[in-house]
Amino acid sequence: MTSLLEKPHGAAPDEPGRRSAFRFETITRLPRGDGGKGRNGARYGRTGIIHTPHGDIRTPAFVPVATQSAMKAVLPEAMKDLGAQCLLSNAFHLFERPGPDVLDEAGGLGRFMNWDRPTFTDSGGFQVLSLGAGFKKTLAMDVTGMKSDDVIAEGKERHAFVDEDGVTFKSPLNGARHRFSAEISMGIQHHIGADIMFAFDELTTLMNTRRYQENSVERTYRWAQRCVVEHKRLTESRTGKPYQALYGVVQGANYEDLRRHAARQIASLDFDGVGIGGAIEKRIIGNTCAWICDEMPQDRPRHVLGIAAVDDIFACVENGGDTFDCVAPARCGRNGAIFTRDGRYNVKRAEFKHDFAPLEEGCTCYTCTHYSRAYVDHLLRARELNGFTLATIHNEHFFVTLLDDIRASIDEGDFDGFRDRTLTRFYAHGSRG
Repeated sequence: MTSLLEKPHGAAPDEPGRRSAFRFETITRLPRGDGGKGRNGARYGRTGIIHTPHGDIRTPAFVPVATQSAMKAVLPEAMKDLGAQCLLSNAFHLFERPGPDVLDEAGGLGRFMNWDRPTFTDSGGFQVLSLGAGFKKTLAMDVTGMKSDDVIAEGKERHAFVDEDGVTFKSPLNGARHRFSAEISMGIQHHIGADIMFAFDELTTLMNTRRYQENSVERTYRWAQRCVVEHKRLTESRTGKPYQALYGVVQGANYEDLRRHAARQIASLDFDGVGIGGAIEKRIIGNTCAWICDEMPQDRPRHVLGIAAVDDIFACVENGGDTFDCVAPARCGRNGAIFTRDGRYNVKRAEFKHDFAPLEEGCTCYTCTHYSRAYVDHLLRARELNGFTLATIHNEHFFVTLLDDIRASIDEGDFDGFRDRTLTRFYAHGSRG
């Protein structure tokens, strides 16, 4: 088997039509409106279809995160039943275990985990932040007046070190040193075999200085150029494999000029789609999507990385987001936080110990049609894994269905009304999702 770093000589040309297995089709566009954040009041929201070798993704869509080729405590069959169209796994974690060669030998990520629908992998760029500054899932922040390039989360130490060529990681599993670069990330993701993958990028925090953000955007662009070259080489050399789409990632924190500049850079390269990444202040999350869409070709699908607050999803859809991923529904569920149309609540509160109603009245998910709040409360308190399963099924169903309903509202011409009704109801009691 070819090494991830070895460049074979005399690679065979790409198979005719192979790339055409991936394309984006727009169905319905949002009309211009008062809420448009794009240039000249443009609203970039739309419905569409992402065609992949393993099936179609109807957008807007929520992409549940199966970090290590698995949803924690939930089988792929259950994810299908709750309506998930696709899943996203983490390239860095799969690199550590079981290793990309194992997934390649198994026939790719989907076949390895018995999932016959589309799959995504991120590039390992997220670990630049989570192992570097140590903030893990904290991306949308308000850090007014706090600027430092040496910031480290409380109680953490730096385990990722960035240089021009790539990043050196200290493994959170065993302390071993690992090296990621544009070429290595592409090699790993090609062996993992997802339908959609992302270019290797540097994820910064909102606390980094303006100067650092500028340097990081340029570094991410240079890495993106290398990713495109290596992706083409690997695509041509790995004949017989389904085509894997490559998305470039736009960084730039909360600076409009940097976001627009980075978007133009990514638009200039031969990417199949774009990832809207990085730390984004909640107050301008819709604006940030619109700035990027202003500068991007409209025929490329747009993925918003790591977003799952209900109001943020509406803001991003209205301003151009097509697909969304986040670990929050599953992670919150394992801790007892349940998402409903009437807001978020913690099922482990004492009042639910004798409550034999479903987690959410009217919900059609497997959990709500079979089990009660009292039972899920008991399982979570007892740390029984079935509790993780039932809470996760409900929360993932909530977000998958929310995006399905948003998609229907755009097609039916009722996006603004549906948004206002949904947010009014969800936040009526001060919930924050």
